[in-house]
Amino acid sequence: MADAVVADIQRASTHDGPGFRTTVFFKGCPLSCAWCHNPECISFEPQILEYPEKCIGCGKCADGCFAGAKVLCGKRMTPAEIAAEVARDKAYYGKDGGVTFSGGEPLAQRDALSECIDECKKLGIRCAVETSLIYYDEEIFKKLDLVMADLKIWDSATHKKYTGVPNERIIENFKKVNSLGVPVIARTPVIPGVEQGIPQISAFLKTLENVKCYELLPYHPLGKSKRQALNMAEDEFSVPSAEFMEELKQYAYIR
Repeated sequence: MADAVVADIQRASTHDGPGFRTTVFFKGCPLSCAWCHNPECISFEPQILEYPEKCIGCGKCADGCFAGAKVLCGKRMTPAEIAAEVARDKAYYGKDGGVTFSGGEPLAQRDALSECIDECKKLGIRCAVETSLIYYDEEIFKKLDLVMADLKIWDSATHKKYTGVPNERIIENFKKVNSLGVPVIARTPVIPGVEQGIPQISAFLKTLENVKCYELLPYHPLGKSKRQALNMAEDEFSVPSAEFMEELKQYAYIR
């Protein structure tokens, strides 16, 4: 049984798929998006987030910080342990909810993810994944009830500039997942100042019959404080205006 390195397990989530969900954030991602709002999930290793403004000067750092000035991110868990945590919320999932495996990039921990899905399926829990689609794994995708995938930028050189990787493989993987018949929700984080090619992305996604929805998500500044806590360079992006999002609304769709 393969252990997973988990950054967090978030309950009562309503933003990571339909219905009421529990989201498991896997640590580690081969992309390094300049605007990432989960920068603590980029590294595969456990990390300490430091919030010096919370320090009370107790001198007991070695015992664990009870004031929240130093927060450990990254815990090894077995798939059975993860499934047991997820199952605590099963009574609330209803017909649409379930577990969402997110990150980071959950498929970067392929074996652990596959076993987590199997364990949750044994318990009758619907499984979704949030992915960059940098990886394609037919066995895993066929087991899922829903795939939520990002297509962040249409031009590959621009994609590499802002995420660290080109996008040809991602576009091909969209086509491959579409052929499996698993429903897909496609997403683009809207980043003002970056030429993302959203009209081209929308046109491409409309050719894929199993992409049931295309969502445009405004940039979220949540990552700024976490970048500071990790001693990472701060991003310089801003939240898009309501007017800008309204202009782009024509490219989003639901089938």
